[in-house]
Amino acid sequence: MENPVQFLQEVRAEGAKVTWPTRKETLVTTGGVFMMVLAASAFFFLADQVLGVLVGFIIGIGR
Repeated sequence: MENPVQFLQEVRAEGAKVTWPTRKETLVTTGGVFMMVLAASAFFFLADQVLGVLVGFIIGIGR
């Protein structure tokens, strides 16, 4: 990094080239992520419960 001023100018120029998402795109993407997190949480909760019961029966706790 020879010239910090030039570096910052280039960073700013590259930042200006970025196509930022619209508010609607951001909200839709955030909603999709939220729904996937809920779905994954429900799946892992149910899998944990089922496997816990099965392991309990296998080792004799769930008689």
